[in-house]
Amino acid sequence: MADDFLPAADSCPPRSREALIVARGIARLFARNDIWCLAEMPLRGGRRADLMGIDAKGRVIIVEIKVSRADLTGDGKWPDYLDHCDRFYWGLPLHLDRACLEIEPFRPDTCGVIVADGYDAEIIRPAASLPLAAARRKVEVERLARAALRRQLVAADPDCAPWARMG
Repeated sequence: MADDFLPAADSCPPRSREALIVARGIARLFARNDIWCLAEMPLRGGRRADLMGIDAKGRVIIVEIKVSRADLTGDGKWPDYLDHCDRFYWGLPLHLDRACLEIEPFRPDTCGVIVADGYDAEIIRPAASLPLAAARRKVEVERLARAALRRQLVAADPDCAPWARMG
């Protein structure tokens, strides 16, 4: 049952598989803390959050998962995610050196850090709370809810998939 979250080993590249493993560990941590998230959540402006969730107080959380140092240091798009959430985390596998996350370009005063494996995760550095405007939060929560409902419907009835992609 636990591996249902992951595709078969030969169906995705090793780095993608490792990112899925990290996502699973973080999703488990979040679930224990009453934070419910979706993977691969499209954002306005063409970006996509690796994980996006809502906590019990309605705050929006985004996690950007990186599994290699090159991927982490080469990502220049991540600041765009801050416009879509109240809290932002980097999600990393246990083995990845996270020293670069302590320098100013990675905004250590703003961004949290979570390390994870396929079974669990731990918040190494909490994310600062940078509250969205109420109207913006409402839009993001509604988009997340609609995406979750659409995915649930398609999972239950794959024949409705063409209509589920609309709007």
